[in-house]
Amino acid sequence: MALTVSKTPTGSEYKVKDISQAVFGRLEIELAEVEMPGLMSCRSEFGPSQPFQGARITGSLHMTVQSAVLIETLTALGAEVRWCSCNIFSTQDHAAAAIARDSAGVKAEEEYEKSGKLPDVNGCENREYRIVFRIIKDRLLVDPTRYRRIKERLVGVSEETTTGVKRLYQMQANGSLLFPAINVNDSVTKKKFDNLYGCRHSLPDGLKRATDVIIAGKIAVVCGYGDVGKGCAAALKRAGARVIVTEIDPICALQALMDGTPVLTLEDVVSEADIFLTTTGNKNIIMVHHMKQMKNNAIVCNIGHFDNEIDMHGLETYPGVKRITVKPQTDRWVFPETNNGIIVLAEGRLINLGCATGHPSFVMSCSFTNQVIAQLELWKERGAGKYEKKVYVLPKHLDEKVAALHLGKLGAKLTKLTPAQAACISVPVEGPYKPPQYRY
Repeated sequence: MALTVSKTPTGSEYKVKDISQAVFGRLEIELAEVEMPGLMSCRSEFGPSQPFQGARITGSLHMTVQSAVLIETLTALGAEVRWCSCNIFSTQDHAAAAIARDSAGVKAEEEYEKSGKLPDVNGCENREYRIVFRIIKDRLLVDPTRYRRIKERLVGVSEETTTGVKRLYQMQANGSLLFPAINVNDSVTKKKFDNLYGCRHSLPDGLKRATDVIIAGKIAVVCGYGDVGKGCAAALKRAGARVIVTEIDPICALQALMDGTPVLTLEDVVSEADIFLTTTGNKNIIMVHHMKQMKNNAIVCNIGHFDNEIDMHGLETYPGVKRITVKPQTDRWVFPETNNGIIVLAEGRLINLGCATGHPSFVMSCSFTNQVIAQLELWKERGAGKYEKKVYVLPKHLDEKVAALHLGKLGAKLTKLTPAQAACISVPVEGPYKPPQYRY
């Protein structure tokens, strides 16, 4: 299977589902820009000086309208950008088409996940594409040293997922991290906004689009009470659900109880609940033996990370199980012993991206402004030796700057301290901001 790509008149390569949707995508991008003041401020502040001149930035992230605003912010600052969707269900084809036509190289159709076949590495003219695909075909995971052929050209990476950051710290610990990394996830304006407020907004949206089942009165089980779990539990409560939390951490469990939410085990409630939601970022949370015990048409979904929190392999290979696709991203799985079925959303992947449109633009502006600032820092200091092959976090004053850039959009005005009041506050020594090592 060759990787067939197209080119814009300017020579930018792309692979998208339907380039004719670019006009629609551009209209939605323009709407999103108004709701993303942090990124637009970055364009105003840094655009004239073109700080990314000569930089090549590649991203693997959900290809959405919000990501499009991030991409065009990077290009507005002088970068050459190439983008690849990280989830076959989160790609918004119209956004991908607009970016492919106007701004950056983009691959938004996941042939590998659909067919299991890797593209022909010679099917693309771009040298970087050929290198990347050759690495994949040479089994990078089996022989990590193969990656070192291009590592010297890499300035660094910025990562904004909890699970991704965890992997970076593991690589730092075992000495396999090959370049500096900035942990965007633990910026307060990412972790406490994207995870909490974003999920609080997008979870009920996904549930309603996928099932049209009323949430009020239902028993909903939220597996995990970190920031994502907190936002989801709050959303479900506001919709009228009776929420139960499962937890492994005593502090998070106590927080749930203090918020008025019972904490039980999955085994305690598996046969009684109507909605099951995983938010942990771990694996093997809801297994097939749990699903067999659920009531008829119980809804099972994930908003944590990847697609391994729900035992989809066990479900798909269960002897005699019958899959009925009600509509895209909504499948009813019927067990032969009972003839009862469960409803699994987005094939166990992220419900708020597979069944909805993802986080709203405003909250993603907070996350993506951190990304821009992190990339600026890595590029600016690329030859200075400031960053070793370690994981770093952004300084607290930059975190506060990101928040400040969004206040005006909501009509907020900060109170200013008098000199006497300011003198009463102990000012920390300037340095890297170190967030708590907890989830809560």
